[in-house]
Amino acid sequence: MTRNNFEFQIAGLTLKGQYYKPVNTQAVVVLVHGMGEYARRYERTVVPSLLKSSIAVISYDQFGHGHSEAKKGHHPGYNYLLDSISHMIEKAESLFPSNPVFLYGHSMGGNVVINFTLRRKHNLKGVIVTSPFLKLAFDPPGWKMFFGKIIDRIYPSITMPNELDLKFLSKDQEEIDAYKNDPLIHDSVSTRYSLQMMKMGEWAIQHASSLTIPMLLMHGTKDQITSHLASKEFAEKANGQVKFVPVENGYHELHHDIEKDMVLDQICDWIKKQITKP
Repeated sequence: MTRNNFEFQIAGLTLKGQYYKPVNTQAVVVLVHGMGEYARRYERTVVPSLLKSSIAVISYDQFGHGHSEAKKGHHPGYNYLLDSISHMIEKAESLFPSNPVFLYGHSMGGNVVINFTLRRKHNLKGVIVTSPFLKLAFDPPGWKMFFGKIIDRIYPSITMPNELDLKFLSKDQEEIDAYKNDPLIHDSVSTRYSLQMMKMGEWAIQHASSLTIPMLLMHGTKDQITSHLASKEFAEKANGQVKFVPVENGYHELHHDIEKDMVLDQICDWIKKQITKP
């Protein structure tokens, strides 16, 4: 597997990206990672599975993540997150001009990907989303939300620990250990980042009926981080455009959980079916 690196500028900041090309490319996936992590984490499971299915992958580190610029856990504005996806789709189309393009977002990346498909013009063939941050799987304490909104008005870029309980990421202890020991992973998140994600997640659910392209949405029923019930609600409101797959007993990182082979096989099979549609 050969990684080809590149970089690009959004909002005056440099974002780092990479792409991977299979022997015989039939489609290309633009991959958008989740909060606190970075794109190359997907090289162990997701990228090899897609390449094996003749699907190219292009990915990047979002603002304040991995090797990209910006304060850790903060971004210059939600629309810039969408602009980043626009740039990546253009990059994918230039690298693989004769192949259909799909978006794939996980968790926070799922939030951004869903909003992109609803808010921006595009020629995507389809969308894959896993464990999207549409709503949290728990209700944050009222006092924390109250003070968070005050801080957001005064100092929106201030960051705090996200208090993520790592045992809810995966049932595979090796994956939890790998996450814990990865120096590029961080637990910082700004109030602006958190509050905007919540707001945009709610907006996406309310506007799900405007979705115009096929979507595969997979969410573990035991996810204690993001709500699988919110994903189900989104799918039910999307007028038949969403294939919702609840993964029984699945935790948050389905691509790193013990069900990963089944999850990745379904993703690859779904993409292949979309390619063959007229």
